[in-house]
Amino acid sequence: MNVEHARFNMIEQQIRPWDVLDSSVLGLLAVVKREDFVPREHRSLAFMDLEVPLPEGQAMLAPKVEARLLQALGLGKHERVLEIGAGSGHMAALLAHKAQSVLSLEIRPALADLARSNLQRAAVLNAEVRCADGAQGVPGESFDAIVLSGSVAVLPDALLASLRVGGRLVAVVGDAPVMRALLVTRRGPEAYDREEIFDTVAPRLVGFPEPSAFRF
Repeated sequence: MNVEHARFNMIEQQIRPWDVLDSSVLGLLAVVKREDFVPREHRSLAFMDLEVPLPEGQAMLAPKVEARLLQALGLGKHERVLEIGAGSGHMAALLAHKAQSVLSLEIRPALADLARSNLQRAAVLNAEVRCADGAQGVPGESFDAIVLSGSVAVLPDALLASLRVGGRLVAVVGDAPVMRALLVTRRGPEAYDREEIFDTVAPRLVGFPEPSAFRF
């Protein structure tokens, strides 16, 4: 496989046509080596328009979904970011190149170790991976931006409360076959704006509550 040709095709044929037009995001996708964050046995899938399998039944988001979420956040170099679901560490690496620092919470120890190892090998020094349940955020801490690298049925209030005023959160919310990526902006202590930015389907994050199936 010609890696650089495959990367170019991923950006130009998958990601740019999906309304990812921010030149800083497109340029970053050419610099951060996605293939270095893909398990060796699935390296041939690195640039395909699909979710790449990870250990313990988890998966990397499709490249165009990662790119669209990253674009929606509009990160600045002064900002502190919280990621929920480290996976392979690829999204944390992208975030780290655009922000001041990234804290990534991963509930599965094997994936936390994988993400930590990949980030270290890629010389990403401003991203930290903690093995923790991300559903409650980080008690006592707040962030300029939060990204959920997987889907949830509903957004937990604890994560919304972890946003600083002016902060943004992006997440894929809902149930298959149609989920929606949301951009939530905190405008004040109790004021949040919500914008639906695209439809997609993404793997569920572990540890988040599911609404009861019981109906009156």
